[in-house]
Amino acid sequence: MAHFSRKSAPKRAPRILVVDDDPGLLRLLSIRLRSENYEVLPVSSALDALAQLDQFRPDLVVTDLRMDRMDGIALLEELQVRRPGLKVLLLTAHGTIPDAVRATQSGAFGFLTKPVEKQQLLDQVQKALKVSGFATIDEAWRASVITRSPLIEQRLGQAQMAAASEARVLITGEAGTGKKAFARAIHAASSRRDGPLIVVTCAEFVAGDVDHDLFGTPDAGTRGLLEAANGGTLVLDEVADLPLAVQARLARALTDQKVPGHAGAAGVHLDARVVATTRTDLAQRIEQGLFREDLLYVLNTLHIDVPTLARHREDIPLLVAHFLEETTEPAGKRLSYAPDALEFLATAEWPGNVRQLEHVVRQNAALAPSSVISREITESAVGAGASGLPSYDDARDEFTRNYLVQLLQITGGNVSQAARLAKRNRTDFYKLLNRHQLAPESFKDRV
Repeated sequence: MAHFSRKSAPKRAPRILVVDDDPGLLRLLSIRLRSENYEVLPVSSALDALAQLDQFRPDLVVTDLRMDRMDGIALLEELQVRRPGLKVLLLTAHGTIPDAVRATQSGAFGFLTKPVEKQQLLDQVQKALKVSGFATIDEAWRASVITRSPLIEQRLGQAQMAAASEARVLITGEAGTGKKAFARAIHAASSRRDGPLIVVTCAEFVAGDVDHDLFGTPDAGTRGLLEAANGGTLVLDEVADLPLAVQARLARALTDQKVPGHAGAAGVHLDARVVATTRTDLAQRIEQGLFREDLLYVLNTLHIDVPTLARHREDIPLLVAHFLEETTEPAGKRLSYAPDALEFLATAEWPGNVRQLEHVVRQNAALAPSSVISREITESAVGAGASGLPSYDDARDEFTRNYLVQLLQITGGNVSQAARLAKRNRTDFYKLLNRHQLAPESFKDRV
């Protein structure tokens, strides 16, 4: 029904790949960066850098401009193909500054002239990491949203402004876009960050004792989730799935800022920020009689709409690397995608959005026969339903369950009326309810 957040794991140190064919300078740069707690891998050639790219997975590359066999410009161009968005700093002698300027126009983040001053090096590194989207300690609140997209950054700005207030927030967006990640970010950026974060899966309420779960049982002295979230944040995930009877009672509680008490009691003051998410058009649900207008009014103080993955495709390589690392690092494995496989992921259709992409990456990692995941394996995973799309039987069951829920909401839990609307006899209708674990009494209006 709900889960309580756990403390985030400490953030890893940024990884910096340093490339220079001068052993003395390579050692000096490594010492300076390691003294600032960066994880550093020094290599003496561009070819060595490319060979270590997938294993080390750097957040930044610092490379000399003039090197034998393959220079810094050629390395930059290859990195732009293999790791789009990876920031590169160039080291250049005074006489090659014009070349370095042209390189920055071609995509390098910046350049440093030799001899490199320590503070200038550290300042440039910090700026490059910040622009690249690496989560610094000051930005830990947004760690659950992996992005370098201007569009998502704009939505994160809205989330940060929402976090600075006590206003309720409605987060909309298609399934799998990351609405709950935004809700967690709002909590983490707010003054309530040390309080509880409780995420409620609203669809699951139809199968249980709704009043007990959300509002508690005052006569028995048990707390519900509304009261348990006091001092923190309550996330109502897919709020449109709440039964109408619960919607009415919730609207009243939020309006009065009070969790109802037992008979004759005043109730408990509600001191929780409420964030609601939905993948459905709530205005349309109101027209259909399936959602209460007063509840939408109290929830929709601030609104954030999370875009589909198709609208920020530039995040796909970053998300792939993140999911791959999350999947393989605990086991000490090192996997990478072949360039054409990564290209396929970046251009594929993702109707299930970020969640679908994550599912594919995790399945690829589990089934990969070697350290390099091929395009064939990747295409097979997407085409075989690993894309996050349900099977025909699962889709049919989901449709049936949603249809039954709507009937019970419309009839207020009256099984006879619901069965007549469905043109089924009561016995068969009860069998359907049991099969889908739906309790008619959960839909009766008790308010």
